[in-house]
Amino acid sequence: MSSEKPIVFYTGRTPNGFKVSVFLEELKAAYGGPDYDTRPLNMGKNEQKEPWFIAINPNGRIPAITDRSRNNFNVFESGAILLYLAQHYDKERRFTFDPATEPDDYSEMLQWIFFTHGGVGPMHGQAGFFSRMTEKIPYAINRYVNETKRLYSVLEIRLKDRDYLAGPGRGKYTIADSNLWGWVRLHAGTITPTLDEWPGLKAWNERIAARPAHQAGINVPPEGWDKKQ
Repeated sequence: MSSEKPIVFYTGRTPNGFKVSVFLEELKAAYGGPDYDTRPLNMGKNEQKEPWFIAINPNGRIPAITDRSRNNFNVFESGAILLYLAQHYDKERRFTFDPATEPDDYSEMLQWIFFTHGGVGPMHGQAGFFSRMTEKIPYAINRYVNETKRLYSVLEIRLKDRDYLAGPGRGKYTIADSNLWGWVRLHAGTITPTLDEWPGLKAWNERIAARPAHQAGINVPPEGWDKKQ
C-alpha cells in the first residue's frame, strides 16, 4: 500500500487557502482523514504561474488539490474544492446536507457559499488591495470598504438569531461557514477595527474562530514558511 497521503494541497497564506485548510482539518477531526500533504506556493516568486502548476490549475491561482486516491484528480477554485471534499469525504454529511432528503437546507448552504464568492470575497479582496497600494486612491478604498460593510449588514440579518449560516433552527456548521470565515477573520486589517456594529456576525466570527480545526487550519502553511526558502 502506498504511504502517500491521499490529498496534495497547493496553497498559501490567503483567505481562499484557509477556507480549504480549515475544512481539511475539520474532516481529519471528524473522520480521521483524509490526510494531506501541503505544497505551499511562493507567490512572491510567481510560482503559481509555473507550467507544472498551470497543468493543475489553468487559472494560476491557489488553492488547488490533487486527489491521489481518485486517480490524481485535480480540483481548483476554493468553493469547488470544499464541495468536492464534502462529496467524497464527508460521508455522514456532518458538514453539509443531503440534496436528496434535505434539498432546502442544501440550497441555503449553496446560496451562502455563492454569496461569499460573488460578494464578500471580491469586495474584501479589493478593499485590501487598494489599502495596501503605495499610491492611495481614496475613492477606491472607500468604495470597497463601504460595500464590504454593507455585506456585513446582510450577514447580520442572517446571523442575528442564528449560530450558523445554513440549516434549520439556529443552523448547523457547514462548509458555507468555513468558506466565509477566511475573509471575515481579516476585518480588522482593512474593513473595521471591530465587529461591534454587527453583533450577530461578531458572535459567529468568535464561534468559528474557537473551533480547534480552524485554529489548526490557519497555520497551514505556517507563518514565515517562505522566508526559510
